[in-house]
Amino acid sequence: MGRYCARRLLETIPLMLVISIFVFMFIHLLPGDPAQTLAGKEATVEEVEAIRAEFGLDKPLIVQYFNYMKDLFRGDMGRSLKSNIPVSELIWSRFQFTIQLVCAGLVWAPFAGIFIGVICAIKRGTFLDLIGMLLAICGLSAPGFWLGLMGIQYFSVHLGWFPVSGLDSWRSFILPSIVMGTGIMATLARYSRSSMLETLREDYVRTARAKGQREAIVMFRHAFKNSLIQVVTILGLQIGGLLSGSVITETIFSIPGMGRLLVDSIAFRDYPAIQGLLMIFAMQYVLINLVVDMLYGVINPKIRYD
Repeated sequence: MGRYCARRLLETIPLMLVISIFVFMFIHLLPGDPAQTLAGKEATVEEVEAIRAEFGLDKPLIVQYFNYMKDLFRGDMGRSLKSNIPVSELIWSRFQFTIQLVCAGLVWAPFAGIFIGVICAIKRGTFLDLIGMLLAICGLSAPGFWLGLMGIQYFSVHLGWFPVSGLDSWRSFILPSIVMGTGIMATLARYSRSSMLETLREDYVRTARAKGQREAIVMFRHAFKNSLIQVVTILGLQIGGLLSGSVITETIFSIPGMGRLLVDSIAFRDYPAIQGLLMIFAMQYVLINLVVDMLYGVINPKIRYD
């Protein structure tokens, strides 16, 4: 497994290089001039050009890219055009809020989704199955911004149960965690049900029943455990989506996390901050996929890493 992990980590190097090229080109296709934004509307042409030269924006794009990658390999993401502080420090100051928000969503959503999916598979065709899949469809169909706004309007403004914004106490995590976790819960419920139903048709499940084992043992020792491989894959993708998809939740609830920083940086055309954030979001997807691959061997010891 050690060699497999090392090989996978080495494979991420060319992948991240390709991603860095796409990120760099995408950012420079954004409309607007960051030097003009930084200088202000009343600035002269000379002042704008001086700012452009100060931050290296007057150089050809290929030169800017190689300078950026050279600094990145040294751990330097550059300095924010807006605040003039290192991008790494800027991102780190927002990282804790995003992680807290993601953890709040992960506290309940995966367990609820897998539980609903498994129950629906066991009770296939019954009223419980219908209710569970109806909840899943509603969870997938409801946009995150709508859930957030409706939650604020009813539970915060009308009832006064939860704060409208910020992360000041445990109650302030409730609404954001619902917005962040509803999509995960609904997705895992559907995939858990589908995977469980597929596993229940396998020969080893029928063999276990033919041997006279109790239904609970058949369901949870044989069927449930082997159905988790597909579910873990989907969960890994969903966790990656939580980190990079926190933009809506952090904007609605005024949480100063990485998603909110990305929105502000795009509005200001803060190229170094945008590049740093997008590279981190891409890297966390790669690392999460690696962790998911490692979990396959834990769930099913028959899986070998050659």
